[in-house]
Amino acid sequence: MQVELRKAIDEAFVQAQQELRARRSAEAMVWLERAHILTQRRPWLHARSHCLMLRAGWQQGDVREVLGQMPRILAALLFSRIWVPIGNTGRARVSAFQPMPISKELRRLLE
Repeated sequence: MQVELRKAIDEAFVQAQQELRARRSAEAMVWLERAHILTQRRPWLHARSHCLMLRAGWQQGDVREVLGQMPRILAALLFSRIWVPIGNTGRARVSAFQPMPISKELRRLLE
């Protein structure tokens, strides 16, 4: 994995976990969406982003998010190397199959 991509992934997870510890789950979700996009092709890291989204959903009392993350965790482990919807933010409120636009910054990191 490129050094720059690894740093961006690490930063996203560190920031998300800090926000979760501070009980700022909405802010954590922003970082987790970033982590999700960057890790979609890496099964364990991809699943980690969904696990932390589940935790953030739990903090928010968002049943839809919690229930929506459960199958996504399993899918991340099983299908990340086969096919992913590029740019998908990973949230339960969007289709798990919907590709989404990617910022220039994230696209550059993924190339």
